[in-house]
Amino acid sequence: MVYGALDIGGTKIAGALVDADGRLVARAQRATPARESANALMGAVSAVLDDLSRHAQWADLSCMGIGSAGPVDTVAGTVSPVNIPGWRGYPLVEKVRSHPRMPVGVRPVLVGDAVAMTAAEHWTGAARGVDNALCMVVSTGVGGGLILNGSLHAGISGNAGHIGHISVDMNGPLCPCGARGCVEGFASGTAIAAHALASGWTPPPGEAPTAAAVEVAARGGDERALAAYDRAGRALAAGIAATIALVELDVVVIGGGVAQAGETLFGPLRRRMEEYAVLDFTRNVPIVPAGLALDAGLIGAAAAGAAEAGLSRAGRARVPVSRP
Repeated sequence: MVYGALDIGGTKIAGALVDADGRLVARAQRATPARESANALMGAVSAVLDDLSRHAQWADLSCMGIGSAGPVDTVAGTVSPVNIPGWRGYPLVEKVRSHPRMPVGVRPVLVGDAVAMTAAEHWTGAARGVDNALCMVVSTGVGGGLILNGSLHAGISGNAGHIGHISVDMNGPLCPCGARGCVEGFASGTAIAAHALASGWTPPPGEAPTAAAVEVAARGGDERALAAYDRAGRALAAGIAATIALVELDVVVIGGGVAQAGETLFGPLRRRMEEYAVLDFTRNVPIVPAGLALDAGLIGAAAAGAAEAGLSRAGRARVPVSRP
């Protein structure tokens, strides 16, 4: 028996087969054609499913979980990712269910990507055994999910904990979501690279201007690159401190591509927390890297699918899901 998983993000569309202990046994990936049509986007999803279906263990598929950049509507089974404009109210669950190689009886389950990551970290990662946690994805966008009183708290629509769209600057940049000063507008990989470029930083010849390239420059002491990461850390600190004040937390877990920068991100973030987490009960909450690195979204999507099917201990988590 294996669990299927899809992880839909602004940079990549990944898929996996996951065993009952949360280990990946097969993986496939395509770049996200984020600025292309809805059909082109679905074509990339189908290609990932095609690749997975060629694996010998596809025949043992018992469920399929989908973690997608948000917002999502877990009841309707639709997605409207901020960073993927070609999908607005897109019926992703139904499209995946109708894939020609999807086994009869497998009904896909949809959750937000950060909720999926949270489920994974609580199942087998850095938030395992913790009663109250904020788990974040810092990548092309910034998302989050909450563990409260030992259970996943995703809200009615599946979007609770979406820290990337907390406003931390009333006069800040306009976010694609329509608000101003969102955490995502300062701390996403896209925002880090854009700020560094605007300050005069340039990537090495032949390299793309990405957050990873900025991180390399920051490690080399480039002041403009360091400033971009400090700006990101400050926004994250403001959003995290507000969340701790609202619900009280035992730990904050941060994963995603930008989090791979390590101390280049975590250093300024922890320093900035001293400015924002000033109430006694908000201080000294550990902020740690995700235990599952870049596979957390896939493992969490599998956990959501298994939870709905009643197949795994991950089923303890209360996950709102779509029912096509």
